[in-house]
Amino acid sequence: MNAPQVADASRDYLTQLMPPLVRHFDLLAGAPQGVARLRELILSLAVRGMLVPQDMADEPASALLERIRTQKDKLIAEGTIKRDTPLSVITEEEQPFNLPDGWAWVKLNQLLSKIGAGSTPLGGKEVYVPSGVKFLRSQNVWNDGLRLSDVAYIKAETHSRMSGTAVTPGDILFNITGASIGRCAVVPGDFDEANVSQHVTIIRPVMAAVTSYLHLVLVSAHVQQTVMDVQVGVSREGLSIGKLGQFLIPVPPLPEQARIVAKVKELMTFCDLLEEKGRLEAEQHRRLVATLFDSLISAESPHELAERWQRVAAHFDLLLDRPEAVDVLEQTVLQLAVRGLLVPQDPADEPASHLLERIRSEKDRLIAAGKIKRDKSLASINEDETPFELPNGWGWGRLGEVTDISSGVTLGRKTPLKSPVSLPYLRVANVQRWKLVLQDVKEVVIDAFELERFQLRTGDLLMTEGGDWDKVGRTCIWRNELPTCLHQNHVFKVRRVFDEWQPLWAELYLNSTYARAYFASSAKQTTNLASINMTQLKSCVFPIPPLAEQARIIARVEELRRLCADLRARLSHRKDIQRALSAALVEQVAA
Repeated sequence: MNAPQVADASRDYLTQLMPPLVRHFDLLAGAPQGVARLRELILSLAVRGMLVPQDMADEPASALLERIRTQKDKLIAEGTIKRDTPLSVITEEEQPFNLPDGWAWVKLNQLLSKIGAGSTPLGGKEVYVPSGVKFLRSQNVWNDGLRLSDVAYIKAETHSRMSGTAVTPGDILFNITGASIGRCAVVPGDFDEANVSQHVTIIRPVMAAVTSYLHLVLVSAHVQQTVMDVQVGVSREGLSIGKLGQFLIPVPPLPEQARIVAKVKELMTFCDLLEEKGRLEAEQHRRLVATLFDSLISAESPHELAERWQRVAAHFDLLLDRPEAVDVLEQTVLQLAVRGLLVPQDPADEPASHLLERIRSEKDRLIAAGKIKRDKSLASINEDETPFELPNGWGWGRLGEVTDISSGVTLGRKTPLKSPVSLPYLRVANVQRWKLVLQDVKEVVIDAFELERFQLRTGDLLMTEGGDWDKVGRTCIWRNELPTCLHQNHVFKVRRVFDEWQPLWAELYLNSTYARAYFASSAKQTTNLASINMTQLKSCVFPIPPLAEQARIIARVEELRRLCADLRARLSHRKDIQRALSAALVEQVAA
């Protein structure tokens, strides 16, 4: 069958097997981790004997276990394997769940000719060579098979000295330590040769015919939960081979094992198709949202924007059905706001040119009074520097022209302090876009006379110097969250020099895509880090609307951002309900 036929057939089977689940199938598939839950359910049903019908003509599992015991005794008599320690009888109280007729509980060791961890050759990574015999580590072992893109190699002579840790085709490799504990893979039949590290256990069934089914049991929730329950060590990240060998394994008749393996493979293919469908739908949705909201951003006038907005708004239920789409909407609102396209202009507003004159006059007065330092002259603004065309009544300025920008406290200063005081200060980690994170505020010692220089005031803008790309120019407003607070030298302080100036407008623009593009193009980059300096920050081209329009824009942005936050909350609540319902459906089917 081709992939669509497999999907149809599998869904038909699921309909017969799990009618409560299929009636709400879209809910399960669309819920967070819904397909993962479906995979887990398939495996749980498989190892409980609930996935395929039983055939009373099948030879019971007890006969299979007798043949395994006979084969194992033969290998012991030949000296191929060592005699294993007698295992205690499995009592009814130990059995995790009831099995169908013809099935049997056994301990894992009863099915194996070998269970043993590997070892790392002396010398650690120094023994690895560019080519040779594969050396499998925990990162190579995955439930869906071996992944060899980053496999290590050892010399043939090293391999020959480690015969006890050599793997053979048909072995099951099981991770016993670390974050990947419990992951396991079957070594394919065409595999050549390899050794395993001490973090990986070799599980070698006596009969190759049980390997595929045994792998399903080992990756099922039945065994994985047991792994979590019996881990040892302070970090609970280790599993002893002795305990692994004692794991209880439900064993069906051999023909039923084959039917189970085939059905699981078929249904997992169906799950793969569901996941691919989800990825395609998500990508198509992302492109649709990007295209439609980009059309809003590219509008050249309020009239054109209004027309496009009406077309987009008619499909909001379709577009805004996931949080990432709401994020795009919010960014679109911000871009429209800083371009003057979010609220109507009022010709009666005092133009920005008058505001700029008053700001410059006030800044000159403060410089003359010795309250702020005179900046170096900033270059005139060229048309090539402006990211968009301004509405009537707006103007361009440089950030350093309309504000007073300063750096903060430098740590590790060795000059003796006359009057040391220890005060809280903000670091780059505390300054996020639009908000401060104050759960971990550290203190710094300064001289008391420096307090005026470094202390924050209500309305100050805090801007990050750098780090990774997203940290460059992150901006938020200080609102006296602490009685007295300073800032470090990697956080710039941008202070208004004119009381009527709206710091919210500056925060809005400096967090916009336009300012972020400027910082990205101006920043100095080293490896994966970037930073801007004081000169680049002061040179940032800055749009200035009339004061009255600034207030209207800010009010509208705050209103729309609250709506976006409410929408995210509703989507999150809906996801929580979907998650709870899908869990209940899975429990109902598995019960």
